Amino acid sequence: MENTLRVGIISSAHGVRGEVKVFPTTDDINRFKNLKTVILDTGREQLPLTIEGVKFFKNMAILKFKEFNDINEIEKYKGKDLLIPREQAVELGPDENFIVDLIGLHVVTDEGKSFGTLKDVLQTGANDVYVIEGEDGKEYLFPAIKQCILKVDIEAQEITVHIMDGLLDL
Repeated sequence: MENTLRVGIISSAHGVRGEVKVFPTTDDINRFKNLKTVILDTGREQLPLTIEGVKFFKNMAILKFKEFNDINEIEKYKGKDLLIPREQAVELGPDENFIVDLIGLHVVTDEGKSFGTLKDVLQTGANDVYVIEGEDGKEYLFPAIKQCILKVDIEAQEITVHIMDGLLDL
């Protein structure tokens, strides 16, 4: 399991005083109001940053970090991830998991047959969709509903699925 979770991606500088627009990768954009610190993943190192201010504009969070005071200092971090330690993550409800914990899990059918590996989770309006690479190398889309995703066992690194009629038809 990852020790850090991504809460956003720096999309661009905002103004000239070191603020940044952040595309949230968390379900609740208001989460940024409660964060005091984040970790900037530069690709080479992870820098702890202190959040001084939070504003919102459309679907973006605008953050001001104590460590940066002008556009030139922050502009080079465009496209970089903002992380938090797992201990600061929001509490999950029953049958909820962090996407990062699901990616790479082995997928088996309710008949006990190996089916493939979970490659991605698409977040749609109605329900999530699991992108599973089958043993045959093809991609299959499984709706994350109780009739289809029967069991997710993070510790065993396994997802049990029921293949509903027509699900594998192209």
